[in-house]
Amino acid sequence: MVEQYLDAVFTALANPTRRGMLATLMQGEKSVSELAAPYAMSLAGAAKHVAILADAGLIERHRKGRQQMCRLRPERLKEASDWLRQWEGFWNARLDALERALREGP
Repeated sequence: MVEQYLDAVFTALANPTRRGMLATLMQGEKSVSELAAPYAMSLAGAAKHVAILADAGLIERHRKGRQQMCRLRPERLKEASDWLRQWEGFWNARLDALERALREGP
């Protein structure tokens, strides 16, 4: 189940504007207009970024009057973090081997 979301999550996270929007949503629910405000983009452009974040399961959207509101879904970020964590042991072992090799010298 988690694997099907990873491509979409990492694609969404690859864009700095979307990462910034996620950071803003850590402060709480925001409208698409509020998410677009720090960036030089149209509301339509912001809505496209929001759609990508929603499709990846990183946020959820709902209507509040005429505004589309967004809220962070942190469980998808945790799933991506858990997947990345599996590589931590691999890299630690490689770095330990490099450290040993450097200490032993030529």
